[in-house]
Amino acid sequence: MKTMLAIISNALCRMTGRNVGARVVISRSFADFTTQATFDIKKCDVHRLEEGPPVRAELTRDQGLQYYRTMQTVRRMELKADQLYKQKIIRGFCHLYDGQEACAAGIEAAINPTDHLITAYRAHGYTYTRGVSVKEILAELTGRKGGVAKGKGGSMHMYAPHFYGGNGIVGAQVPLGAGIALACKYQDNDQICVTLYGDGAANQGQLFESYNMAALWKLPCIFICENNGYGMGTSVERAAASTDYYKRGDFIPGIRVDGMDVLCVREATKFAADHCRAGKGPIIMELQTYRYHGHSMSDPGVSYRTREEIQEVRTKKDPITMLKERMISTNMASAEEFKEMDMEIRKEVEEAAQFATSDPEPALEELCNHMFYNNPPLEVRGTNPWSKLTSVS
Repeated sequence: MKTMLAIISNALCRMTGRNVGARVVISRSFADFTTQATFDIKKCDVHRLEEGPPVRAELTRDQGLQYYRTMQTVRRMELKADQLYKQKIIRGFCHLYDGQEACAAGIEAAINPTDHLITAYRAHGYTYTRGVSVKEILAELTGRKGGVAKGKGGSMHMYAPHFYGGNGIVGAQVPLGAGIALACKYQDNDQICVTLYGDGAANQGQLFESYNMAALWKLPCIFICENNGYGMGTSVERAAASTDYYKRGDFIPGIRVDGMDVLCVREATKFAADHCRAGKGPIIMELQTYRYHGHSMSDPGVSYRTREEIQEVRTKKDPITMLKERMISTNMASAEEFKEMDMEIRKEVEEAAQFATSDPEPALEELCNHMFYNNPPLEVRGTNPWSKLTSVS
């Protein structure tokens, strides 16, 4: 076989005049792979529903590769942010999303680009799945002009079309999400709003006010609690008398979902979206997930949980590894293909980090720009009465 390859290689060299035979690669054809497979997924717990999402999910090869690329890109991006923070290139608040990638990837796979999404301060993953590049996200984290918010928003304040942040005040995005859903209903545009919050915000009064209004007006809103087990450094068992967050709406239907399985999240979100679009009003989802980092970069994350606990989740429940093993075991992809994709992602993230550390910071004259939308220029007081700046929309 090797002799035959050498003969073919030499013949090609003579025909083209190039040393194409220097590297002969034998690769598997796409025809060798299974194009579609069906997987068993964990059954969801339900509240005020006769039936829940399906317990089997279909996955095409293209979908699987796309989900893998999305989750792995978010993972690598967050690890790079960790590195830049420790180098003191990123400063201030920084809440990383690694471990929870299946939530963002699964939700985005189940909704339309024209649907709306609003979340809390752990927002980097959703910023990416809503269409913002790694380069713009990292540049925003380093406060550079090329960032998605022109370097003035930072970790908690990133935006994109149909994506409303990134909100720094705990729980404050939930009534805003209900308001976006009200706009969808008012405009009768068949769109929904995905409103996310964490278990740490789940005990706030403003959530229950939002539930009540959404139920009264049958708003097309999916309220999603990303339950990663800890609100800052407090476990859910110590913070909540009831940890069944999917039942918290009382009169609103709810489902509890395995948030570490991208297929589980996708199917549950499709189910919830169909519920809202059918005019049945809001629904609550609880995604049981886990964060590998601490609450923020100032939290080492091991004073209230053990390293062994974190390692066990990484070993047994990691969302990226789970998808990869499913696809390899059903011949939907090869290990070599995933390695190649990993190299491409690493390169993309490294190039984005180079941009994020070399792009200039925004000029002082731009500090007050974009405070208002479509307003004539106005004067803004600076840090003292005689310091004046101009705000341009």
